[in-house]
Amino acid sequence: MVQPINPNRRLIIPALGGLYASAYEGAETLLRVIAGGFLVIHGFPKIMNPFGAAGMVESIGFYPPTFWALMLALGEFGGGLLLMIGLLTRPAAAVTTFILLVTVYFHWILQAQGFSGAEKSILWAAITLFFVIRGGNRHSVDAKIGREF
Repeated sequence: MVQPINPNRRLIIPALGGLYASAYEGAETLLRVIAGGFLVIHGFPKIMNPFGAAGMVESIGFYPPTFWALMLALGEFGGGLLLMIGLLTRPAAAVTTFILLVTVYFHWILQAQGFSGAEKSILWAAITLFFVIRGGNRHSVDAKIGREF
């Protein structure tokens, strides 16, 4: 298990050390649940119309567009759901990170919006990349079943 708090670091207010140590896993879990939940919310319309984004994915260069529109819907909604509950956390986070990096390309390059257009996708990609590297913690289904990717 990764040691979340360095016991040798010197805090300006040492009394806060216990609070930081006790809140570490809860904050990490909250970030995972919120990120997954937001991806589920964002992916829900795509699941309801899984081929509706075919024109958009084709404009980015993904062929065949109906296949990739379906993958986008499953990746956002399903990947978000898996991330939220912490099941297959790393693969789910990897899929959603890929989707978010494509949206960075779409907004920054294809839509010529630059950083301001891609800013949210960059932030979300950084969050999901964290979970690719870290995986779920003890508050995940992966931990409950005793197996992780």
